[in-house]
Amino acid sequence: MIIIAHRGASGYAPEHTFAAWDLALEMGADYLEQDLQLTSDGELVVMHDPTLERTTSGIGQVMAHTLAQIQQLDAGSWFDPKFAGAEVPALREVLQRYGSRARYYVETKNPEDAPGMEEKLLALIGEFGLRAGAVEHWQVLIQSFSRASLLKIRNLDAELPLIQLVEKEFTSAEIRAQLPDIHEYAVGIGPARTSIDDQLVEATHDYGLVIHPYTVNEEHEMKRMIALGVDGMFTDHPDRLRQLIV
Repeated sequence: MIIIAHRGASGYAPEHTFAAWDLALEMGADYLEQDLQLTSDGELVVMHDPTLERTTSGIGQVMAHTLAQIQQLDAGSWFDPKFAGAEVPALREVLQRYGSRARYYVETKNPEDAPGMEEKLLALIGEFGLRAGAVEHWQVLIQSFSRASLLKIRNLDAELPLIQLVEKEFTSAEIRAQLPDIHEYAVGIGPARTSIDDQLVEATHDYGLVIHPYTVNEEHEMKRMIALGVDGMFTDHPDRLRQLIV
């Protein structure tokens, strides 16, 4: 059972900040998640939303701002004043900080609006010496709701492990119908926790795929997922899940 820190330990610190990822590692998370957005000057930054309003002091589209402009914003006060001054990190800075001591679960967000995102991601994986670890023991997992983005990555590097995210509206039966196709290019799926039942877990495993539901925060839901046999889960509270599986 792997623990994926959803945007870091985002139940305790502002999502996608070094405070959240540092805390996730302290809590025993196996993977640190990063959502990617592209700036106007072509840099990959780690933010969930394509807009700045929810998690920073800025306004407007991420893609309308340079990295320097975005990093002048406060990305912590919205969560708690004690995190005032936290910056939006570039993916490069994340990889510099944690290097090979962490495992990464990276999502291409809105890739259809960010041409070149996949190439830049793969270039950074290579630059920081993470490709071999990604191929050999999944040190980096790349996920997306966009099938096209995952297929593009597969065409660029067929050995990198890919996870097909599935929208929460899909039922277990609808996801099971997609498994023959997903099996052709991915190593696993990331459905919503509400889509998970024993039939989906069994079918996923029958195709040799792993299943990592999102986002599981309550203890009773964690226990249900464990009982159903999922391979890991995304959570804002890595410590809760760690206590259940030690």
